[in-house]
Amino acid sequence: MKKGDFVTLIADKTGLSKKDTEKTMDALFAAIGDALAAGDKVQIGGFGSFETKQRAARTGHNPRTGEEIEIAAAITPVFKPSKTLKDKVDNK
Repeated sequence: MKKGDFVTLIADKTGLSKKDTEKTMDALFAAIGDALAAGDKVQIGGFGSFETKQRAARTGHNPRTGEEIEIAAAITPVFKPSKTLKDKVDNK
């Protein structure tokens, strides 16, 4: 599902215009991104939580040449689904 499809789905469920729905979604995603960039954890009940994890530097390999390369340490966002969401996806 692409963003446009998602906007249409939410607009139909809420009765809001597509334009207002898209603005709301953009604001939501921006707020989540800002919170993660600040090092905060975002928890949405019944859905899941977003947080960041530190990944250590490591040695990798270029798949074309086999050459060893150094992969720098990074902070990456992660999503952990709630039990409710897991059960819904698993049709329980």
